[in-house]
Amino acid sequence: MEITFNKVTKKYHKFMALDDVSFNYRDHGAIGYLGPNGAGKTTTLKVMTNLLRPSEGHAELNGIDVNKYPKKALANVGSMIETPTPYPFLTVKESMQFVGELRGIDKKTINSKIDEFYDALKLPPLTSKMGQLSKGQRQRAVFASVLISDPDVVILDEPTSGLDPFERKIFRDFILELKKTKLVFFSSHILSEVSETCDDVIFINHGKILKQGKIDEIAQEFNTNAVSIEFLKPLDNNMIKNIQSLGSGVLKTDGKYAVIKFSGKEDERAQILENAIKLAPIISYTSYGSDLESAYLSILGEKS
Repeated sequence: MEITFNKVTKKYHKFMALDDVSFNYRDHGAIGYLGPNGAGKTTTLKVMTNLLRPSEGHAELNGIDVNKYPKKALANVGSMIETPTPYPFLTVKESMQFVGELRGIDKKTINSKIDEFYDALKLPPLTSKMGQLSKGQRQRAVFASVLISDPDVVILDEPTSGLDPFERKIFRDFILELKKTKLVFFSSHILSEVSETCDDVIFINHGKILKQGKIDEIAQEFNTNAVSIEFLKPLDNNMIKNIQSLGSGVLKTDGKYAVIKFSGKEDERAQILENAIKLAPIISYTSYGSDLESAYLSILGEKS
């Protein structure tokens, strides 16, 4: 299981869609490809799946150049790029069988996979016509088709875009299981989705990779190192004065809330809680803001 981009550039006349993009990932896990609309995410995935040819550089899947040997490189890969448009007159089951047969899978295995995905992905009735499904139902049915051949590498282009929270949770839970044995690479601009499912993250904007690495390490680098405390009652002037002594400073107070900075060390975080409890009853004690959100805004905010 391996995905490699080696100095990939893609130009459309004078427009640089991808600019010297390089990364390498192997073994199972999930990689989030983050960036705003128009950043180059879909172009990257199209080059990765041989839907586009790079102007320079090359992409490899499982060590095979996908542009020189696409059939061999994509043999053990499942992908869902942009909004899928399956044959509308086929039923859900027929659509999945059609993809499975194209992949050379025997009918018994296909039917077994359909039964497995029906429950796991909460598919619509198998006799439903693809053209009559909602976007979320169609996305899940196509996703099941992508996985019908049990690929080692799974490539997804904003798989939950436009879906409701219930449908996003189905995808998220399934990807969490999938990444235990597969290499999953998916683009997104939904920070919570990437934060909850991915091991690594790549930030791209205007066709250039701005930062990449382990999601925990990048999040920690941009951590605000602050905690939000919700007290049982609104803060008065005396409470606010006492809160000033907690941690290394107060970022803000608002009603029943106080946001307190600290060094990031867990023992200091515990000490703040211990001392805050002495001041007044506490309802909640949580990290302030999203670490990944802080990273996203710091890395991409000024360059968007």
